[in-house]
Amino acid sequence: MARMGDVLAGFHAAWEFESDSVLIRFERGIRTPKLFQALGERRIPIEAIEAVTLTPGKRGTVVLRAEPRAGADPLMEAAAGQLKDVCDPYRLVLPAERETLAEYYADELRAMLAPEDAGPAERYLVQPPETPLQFKAYDGKASFDGKSVAFRWFWTGASSAKWKAGDQTFAVADLCGVEWRSPEVFEGHLRLLRREAAAGGQPGAPDQDPAAVVFGLGYGPVHESLPFAAAVLGAVRSGGPAGLSEGAGAMAAAVVPGARRDPADIADRIRHLGDLHEAGLVTDEEFSVKKAELLAEL
Repeated sequence: MARMGDVLAGFHAAWEFESDSVLIRFERGIRTPKLFQALGERRIPIEAIEAVTLTPGKRGTVVLRAEPRAGADPLMEAAAGQLKDVCDPYRLVLPAERETLAEYYADELRAMLAPEDAGPAERYLVQPPETPLQFKAYDGKASFDGKSVAFRWFWTGASSAKWKAGDQTFAVADLCGVEWRSPEVFEGHLRLLRREAAAGGQPGAPDQDPAAVVFGLGYGPVHESLPFAAAVLGAVRSGGPAGLSEGAGAMAAAVVPGARRDPADIADRIRHLGDLHEAGLVTDEEFSVKKAELLAEL
């Protein structure tokens, strides 16, 4: 049997085997995928693993992969199969000459899997990314403090529908899920699925939906937006505010205090407003009114 604390190091990550889990530590080198660097390390309970495979890789490598159970990891649930292989946190790529050693650890892991743990998990078994989290999308800035999600629209990028609706704050208690579409594919976005809208049919286009932010080239990168989506999913599915009854959930949403705006964010928006004013895209009156509104939020 593998001893507790045994480590198998591969490219970009090392797996440490413990009695009830595998601790995955990701490297921070310049060639390491940014998602791995953002995750840092992850502890995967054995009960969250459904199967273990070892397959040939590219250019003289082998790939050890722990297949996560459906519903066990909020990160993989949010990703919904959209991650490229190189960004799959459950893959450990090793030189082909270490195949025998990899096979040994694969067998050890398989022996630890319990038949009763097969199939979808009833709850998240892998911890979601820690909050607070934030990232810049194409049309706004998204932030999450563990209790509520806030969208602050950018003057450039945000649609008129979003400007009309104004900046948005959503309590976890009011959400039933998250829809994430990778920014590496056409029309990526992150949409918050609200309980009150669930029975109202299909939501509108993400660029018109105040409960969504859209991604563009360089905006909403995977390593920032996916952990964000996973953290929100973890909060929604936990026994916290999102798990309360409908009446209690409404009460919890009512007492969530408004988050104080980040002074740096306010300064950025005022600078951008000034640029628009100098370019003649904003009148003197519009500049003065909007600047006063932003300063009032400090």
